[in-house]
Amino acid sequence: MGRKIAIVGAGAVGGYAGAHMAQAGEDVTFIDPWPEHVEHMRKHGLRVTHAMDVAEFSVPVRALDITDAQQLAKEKPVDIAFVCMKSYDTAWATMLIRQYLAADGYVVSLQNCMNEETIAGVVGWGKTLGCIASSITVNLPGPGHIHRGAGKGGAAHTVFRAGEVHGRITARAEEVCRLVAHSDSAKVTSNLWGERWSKLVANVMGKGLSACTGLAGGEVLQSEPLRRFSTRLGSEAIRVGQAHGYQLEEILHLPPETIARAGEGDEAATRACDEQRFKDAKRTSSAQRPSMGQDMQKGRRTEIEFLNGFVVREGEKLGMSCAANAALTDIVKRVERGELKPDPRHITELRMN
Repeated sequence: MGRKIAIVGAGAVGGYAGAHMAQAGEDVTFIDPWPEHVEHMRKHGLRVTHAMDVAEFSVPVRALDITDAQQLAKEKPVDIAFVCMKSYDTAWATMLIRQYLAADGYVVSLQNCMNEETIAGVVGWGKTLGCIASSITVNLPGPGHIHRGAGKGGAAHTVFRAGEVHGRITARAEEVCRLVAHSDSAKVTSNLWGERWSKLVANVMGKGLSACTGLAGGEVLQSEPLRRFSTRLGSEAIRVGQAHGYQLEEILHLPPETIARAGEGDEAATRACDEQRFKDAKRTSSAQRPSMGQDMQKGRRTEIEFLNGFVVREGEKLGMSCAANAALTDIVKRVERGELKPDPRHITELRMN
């Protein structure tokens, strides 16, 4: 206790983790660019609800608009800053908080995608840590309200994995783990990059499909053509990660090789994938929409270039073709620009070799 914490980006993940920290008595300041959200938090605190088996709560919080962040210059410096912004906002958000960090303070990427390098470009590798939120399924339905479309992972699934970029177990990584463990199960990992790529694969398989089809996660799963395409997306991403030398962890409660083989047409692997994904779906609300699907509904920019597009670019460095991820990236960008309307037929009628 006593460490000063900043949550830069009080959206779904940042709001969820930060609300639990505040509830536990940690010294937390939320900084966010959405004025209505900030004002609601100031007046009413943060409300957290779950779709399954967890009582809702509200907690008073300190919230600053980004235009008010300069107030931090008059206060005790920030010891730990969690950057929880969209990937395309990582650089400026890190730059914003950098000047308020303590001499031994550090920044934690609690985001999707691979943003540690961007953060390190601003504060240095020595002040950069990562934390993966696996299968957290949270969203921001409105100002001051965080909703999780499932219950808690608990012992059945370790949600948070905190780690140093160099892989050693340190007091800093353990402190991050302690803080996020207020929200759900957590561990310190010596395999940050393998964990990060494994989460990337899971995101690659679901988020863009929801965005370009207009379907919730459960609806995507019910469609065999979409399910097959999702597996192919994951397979390509796994092969790129393996070629990079990452030690991949379980992905969607499946061995990476099972997903990879399923995406390459192995029937036994496909059956195993389907069985596990339908089993997991029972623990999540069928109406839960992946974050990119939520972004598309709200007319916001998506992270497609930092997920499926990133896989394509990393594959190109290795001379590997990622045709499914390239096709999906293009379709999502066209829907985002308004050239196409969300429709499952963008994928079900896609003809690929």
